[in-house]
Amino acid sequence: MSDPTATSHQTATPPARGPAGSPPRVCEAALAEAARAVARVRRRGGRRSLLVGLALALAAFAVFAVSLSVGEMVIPVGDVLATLFGGGEPGSRFVILELRLPRALLAVLVGAGFGMAGGVFQTVLRNPLASPDIIGISSGASAAAVTASMVFAVSGLALSASALAGALVAGTLIYVLAWRKGVVGARLVLVGLGVGFGLNSLVWYLMSRAEVTGAQNALLWLTGSLNGRSWNQVWPQVTALAVLVPLTLVAARTLRALQLGDDTASGLGARAEQSRLALLACGVALAGVSTAAAGPVAFVAFVAAPVARMLLPGRGAVLPHAALAGALLVLLADLAAQHALPGTQLPVGVVTSVVGAPYLLWLLARANRVGRGG
Repeated sequence: MSDPTATSHQTATPPARGPAGSPPRVCEAALAEAARAVARVRRRGGRRSLLVGLALALAAFAVFAVSLSVGEMVIPVGDVLATLFGGGEPGSRFVILELRLPRALLAVLVGAGFGMAGGVFQTVLRNPLASPDIIGISSGASAAAVTASMVFAVSGLALSASALAGALVAGTLIYVLAWRKGVVGARLVLVGLGVGFGLNSLVWYLMSRAEVTGAQNALLWLTGSLNGRSWNQVWPQVTALAVLVPLTLVAARTLRALQLGDDTASGLGARAEQSRLALLACGVALAGVSTAAAGPVAFVAFVAAPVARMLLPGRGAVLPHAALAGALLVLLADLAAQHALPGTQLPVGVVTSVVGAPYLLWLLARANRVGRGG
């Protein structure tokens, strides 16, 4: 006679094999191993991202300290650090805090703004040429600033506000002209190039009609310069970036979905066109406030993001790292601009152009070699 308990136990026991004939325990082990592998990759990527960010920040701080140390009056780096933390002699405090610190801080802020703006444009439009200084955003700021200065005799914060307004108007115009049931990166770049050329023509027309002194001042601003900058330019830039950087990082949460294409992004729940518009608006504002503070410093937005992506391959937009790379680039360029030629202070935009122009030529040559150029 059979044991009813045993019969009941056998009936309640689940089948040992799944629908495909594989033991459930093997499937669960494979899934667990795959999950652990993904977690390991993410941890490695996170550690690399953190280390690269720290390296960029430390390099920028080192150049920042050196820029405060060297000059007509050389101050040891130790004294510079003591002064920054509230110590130092009165003479050193005046030179560092009133003369050198505003310029160095503005270099950091302007570089960070341009670097993050370039990262936004190049990632959203998926085009390495999509940089604010290439597609007409900086040209809009320049045209507005030169018009306000030469026609209406505007200066100071009003001039900076004019440059910001010009960047926003140019960005809006480019977006509207590029709209065809959505915005495609290549079309927006081409439209931006056309708008930029038109705005540059306006700038040079105004300069040809201006007096020599006014034209010289405008040319210095158009080159991109930190010469003579003070705390009056620093605080508006600090305030603007304190608002724009968090907004950009919040809007950037949809970047990974957008990189997969509009259809896939919509399938993942992202509003593709609204997200793209929000990101581009943040990028235009970042480029506009940076241009307003120091002029259209060339190629910083163009170069900073690719440098960050080269250091972190496969990590997407890496906007914070692009901002750090931009800050480091402008600090190095401004240090060279001040001290490369004894007795002469060059505009920082001259040095960044020396770095950026060869990179642009290399990028165009590389695009033609692989069949993506014209």
